[in-house]
Amino acid sequence: MDGGVLSDLNAGDASRTRDLLCRTLYSRLFTWLVNKINIIIKARHFGKRKVLGVLDFYGFEVFEKNGFEQLMINYCNEKIHQLVINLTLKNEQEEIVKEGLEWSRIEFFNNNQICQLLEHEKHGLLSLLNEPHVQCDSMYWTRVEQCCTGHTHCLTTDPNLPPFCFQIRHYAGTVVYNINEFVDKNRNFLPKEISRAMFHCDHPLMPVLFPEGNPKRCSIKQPLPISTQLRVALTSLLNSLSSRQMHYIRCLKPNELKQPRIFEMALVQHQVRYLGLIPTVQIWRSGYCYRLPFAQFLCRYKMLCVHTWPRWRGSSVEGVSLLIRSLPIPSAEFVFGRTKLFVRSPRTVFELEDFRRMRLHDLALLIQKHWKGYRQHNKYKKMKHSQIIISSAWRSWRAKEEFRILKHRKETEWAASVIQRHYIQWKRRHFLMKLATMLPEDVISPLCMEWPKCHPKLSETNALLRMIHHRWRCYKYRLKFDQTARNRMREKVTASFIFRDRKTSYPRSVSHPFLGDYVRLRQNVQWKKLCLETNDQYVVFADIVNKIARSSGKFVPILLVVSTHSMLILDQRTLQIKYRVPAAEIYRISLSPLLDDVAVVHIKAPSFGNPETSSNTSDATGCLFQSDLSKKKGDFVFQTCHLIEVVTKLFLVVQNATGKSPEVNIATEFEANFGSQTVMFTFKCMGIPEVQGGQMRVVRKGNKMEVLV
Repeated sequence: MDGGVLSDLNAGDASRTRDLLCRTLYSRLFTWLVNKINIIIKARHFGKRKVLGVLDFYGFEVFEKNGFEQLMINYCNEKIHQLVINLTLKNEQEEIVKEGLEWSRIEFFNNNQICQLLEHEKHGLLSLLNEPHVQCDSMYWTRVEQCCTGHTHCLTTDPNLPPFCFQIRHYAGTVVYNINEFVDKNRNFLPKEISRAMFHCDHPLMPVLFPEGNPKRCSIKQPLPISTQLRVALTSLLNSLSSRQMHYIRCLKPNELKQPRIFEMALVQHQVRYLGLIPTVQIWRSGYCYRLPFAQFLCRYKMLCVHTWPRWRGSSVEGVSLLIRSLPIPSAEFVFGRTKLFVRSPRTVFELEDFRRMRLHDLALLIQKHWKGYRQHNKYKKMKHSQIIISSAWRSWRAKEEFRILKHRKETEWAASVIQRHYIQWKRRHFLMKLATMLPEDVISPLCMEWPKCHPKLSETNALLRMIHHRWRCYKYRLKFDQTARNRMREKVTASFIFRDRKTSYPRSVSHPFLGDYVRLRQNVQWKKLCLETNDQYVVFADIVNKIARSSGKFVPILLVVSTHSMLILDQRTLQIKYRVPAAEIYRISLSPLLDDVAVVHIKAPSFGNPETSSNTSDATGCLFQSDLSKKKGDFVFQTCHLIEVVTKLFLVVQNATGKSPEVNIATEFEANFGSQTVMFTFKCMGIPEVQGGQMRVVRKGNKMEVLV
C-alpha cells in the first residue's frame, strides 16, 4: 500500500475482527433503519404529540456454558423486571396508599439486590470489568472473589462449581457464568483502520454508519466499554419507559421443545412464579384496573355530560363528580382519590369507551352538519356577492343617469337663482329708494304707527328699518326736551310703574301733563319768606285739595304743598302752616284700585308736632302736634283730582330723601292710624262711571271708614 502501514494478523485475530465488523455493521444498519422509519412516520404538526412504541426485549438465557453475552442479556432482563415490579406492584400499592384509599399490602419478590450486585458503582460485577488495573480474566476473577464473596445472590467458592466460574441466583433461576474472555469481549472495539476503510467505501450509506472513520474527526479518546455502553443505553430506555403509560404482555413457554400440544406444568408454574404474575393478578383483582388524574379523565370523557361539554368552568373534581352522576353506571365502580379517579372493573372502562365512541359519532355528525351548513352558507355568500356585483353595476348606471338629470336640474336652478337674486336686489334697491321718499315727517309723534307697505319678501328688512327709524325718531324726540321736561317725563314713567294695571283712574291721567304748581305758589311773596324759614324753596306740587276729617269724614279744603324735603299742609287763605311732615317720616301711601281720588299718607308715629303750640321749640314748623307733643295726629287722608300726580311726586320726593322707595299699597281694604286709633278703610263701588268729589261719600262708623264710590 502506498503511504500506508501493513499489519499482519493471524487466523484467530482475523476471524475475531471479521466477526466484530459483521456485528457492528448489523447493529448500526438496524439502528439506522429504525431511526429512518421513525422519521418518516412521525407527526408533522407541532404541539402535543403522543408516542406509540413496542419493546420486544431478550428472553432470559440459561445455557450449559454461559459467558459475557448471557450476563449482559440477563442483566437487561433483571433491570426491565425491576422496572415492571416497581410500576406494577410497588408503585401501584404506594400510589393507592398515597391517594388515601384503603389497601391491604401484598408481598412480592424484589430483585433490587441482584441489580445492585451487577451494577454497583464500586463493587458491581460490571464495574469491576471497567477498573483500569483489570487487564486479564485472572485479575477480574480475583476482584470478583474479593468483592462478591458472601453475597446472598452470588456464589464463588462452591466446590461444585467449575474453575473460574461464579453463580448468580436471578429472579428467573440460578445461572453459572464462566469468566473466560470477559475482559476481551468487554473491550472488543472496532479498529480505527477498519472504521476509516468503511468511511471511504463507495457505498453512500457507509459514511453515515461509520462517522468515526472521518479523518477530520480525529479523536484520541477511547470508545466506552461494551458494558458501559449497554448500561447507558439501558438507563435511557428505562427513563423513557418510566415516563410512558405501559401495557405488559407476558409470554409463557408451555415446553422446552417448542412443540405444540405439550404442556409442562412444572415449567409453566416456574415461569408464573418468577414473573410475579400471582401478586400482579392479586393487585388487579383487589385493586383498581384503571386510574386517571381528574383533569385527564374530565378531558377524555367530558362529552358524555351536557353540563361538562364543551367546556367546564369549575374545578376538575366537581366536573368529574357531575360527569359520573350523569352516567348510567353505578357510582360504586368509581373511587375518588386525592388527585386521581380509580375505576374498579375493566367492564366499566369498556362501557365508558363505548359511550365515548357513540358520543364521538354524534359529535362527528354534528361537525358534519355544521360543515355542510358552512359550505352552503359560503355558497349563499358567493351567490349574494354575485348579486351584489350585478346590482352594484345596475345602481351605478342608474346613479349616473340620476346624476346627469340632477346636474341639469341644478344648472337650471342655478340660473333661476341668479335671475331671482338680481330681481330681488333690484326690488330691494327700488324699495329703499321709494322708502326714502315716503318716510313719516319728523313733526309727527314717535307713537305714530304709520309706515309704508312693502313686498312680503322684504318684510324682515322692512321691520328692521322700521325699528331703526322709530329709535331714531325717539332719539330726535328726546333731544328736544330740556331738564324740566325730562323730569316731567321721569314722573310720567314712575307713575306708569306704580299705577299701570293697578289703578282704574290711571289711564285718564296719562294725557294730562304734570304741572306741579297749580296755584302759582312760587310767585307768592309770603311763601317766599316762609319757605326760607322751613328750607322748602323748591316746590314740587302745590294745589288746593280736600282733607278728609278723621272723625266725620267731611271734606275740608286745604293747601297741600310738596317740596323736595317735606309735605306741608297750609291754610288756603292765610298760608299758615298747619302741619309739616318731613319726607323721611312718610313710609307708605295707600290707595284703592277704583275710580276714586282718595289717598292715605302713612306717617311714622314719633314724628308729629304743632308749630303754633310749641313756641319753645327752635323749629316749630317741623312738628305735627296741635296742643300737646304727646298727642299724636296720625295718618292723613286727601281727596284730589290730581291724585296720580301728587302720589307720584310724593313717591319720588321720599325716594330722593331716604334713598328707599316708600311702599305704595293699592287695595280695597287697608288700615290707617288716627292718633291712638286704628281705622279700617273700606272702598265700595256704587256703579258710578265718573266719580266727582261731591258724588263720593265717606262715612265713619266706629273703627271703620267706608268710602262709597
